[in-house]
Amino acid sequence: MALLVPASSVLSALVALTVFRASAWACLLCFTSYNERLQICQIFAGLESPNLGKCEEAFTDAFKGLLDTEINYDERGHLHDAFTQMTHFLQEMATAQGSFRVAFPDAAKKMQKVILQLKEAQACIPPCGLQEVARRFRCRGCYSTVCDLPLDCPVKDVTVTRGQQAMFSCTVNFQLPKEEITYSWKFAGGIRTQDLSYFREIPRAQGYLARIRPVQPTHGGTFSCVITHDQRPLARLYFFLNVTGPPPRGETELQVSFREVLRWAPREAEMIEPWRPSLGELLASPEALTPGNQCLLAAAVALASAGVTVLAWIFFRWYLSSS
Repeated sequence: MALLVPASSVLSALVALTVFRASAWACLLCFTSYNERLQICQIFAGLESPNLGKCEEAFTDAFKGLLDTEINYDERGHLHDAFTQMTHFLQEMATAQGSFRVAFPDAAKKMQKVILQLKEAQACIPPCGLQEVARRFRCRGCYSTVCDLPLDCPVKDVTVTRGQQAMFSCTVNFQLPKEEITYSWKFAGGIRTQDLSYFREIPRAQGYLARIRPVQPTHGGTFSCVITHDQRPLARLYFFLNVTGPPPRGETELQVSFREVLRWAPREAEMIEPWRPSLGELLASPEALTPGNQCLLAAAVALASAGVTVLAWIFFRWYLSSS
């Protein structure tokens, strides 16, 4: 037994196909629902009128000019409110037996004026960063997009003379959110790089300013600052510190003296272990009996003699007490 499909269901399906054959994903489809558009056409043309499909097609055709519209992402709420007011206006026009062929183009022109009055999105500012203030909403697809810029900023070279002060400012040329902004610093010693695997955290380094004083050769390398908003990185800045200039005069003279000592000392000095002779070696080696060794030997003999005397006295007391 074949199933009978109601004529109204078939008509609704045909209307839906007509809608999606048109230039879809315009602002009209982003901010109004299919049921809202269908209800407006049902009021204009009638529930099962043959003109219902033509009404839907005229509705989408009137708004084809908004297909490639881009707006400030923060203005979506205002545009949504404008489309809601538009649907109410069209419902009133349809109830008053107006013509949809006149009402739809007129409504599209009014929406274009509303869009022109919206606050424009800020332009993308190169060369880097996740710039939320430049986020845009695209009606072609009903999605948002941000600037196609890398998160990593180019490395800035900073040259400082040894002993002077180095200052790094973790600032960007685009607007940051006003709240929940944090700064973290990392360091990669002796290398100019943007590879994160070389960096280590710098403890207690917070804020957008970093200062090193006095600068030493060990400070040479790449410093990285990460700007984060609500645990989401917005930009990574890099500063390569190049330390130049000779060391201070006093330090230079000390290094010269130290090199003279190293040049005078034998190369294998660090490998030589001190000689610690035993008592037998002292007695068997006449050259080993230096004045210092003789004193050590005399002290050892005196200590041994005292020990024997104490033991003998203890034994004698024990013997008398037991008898």
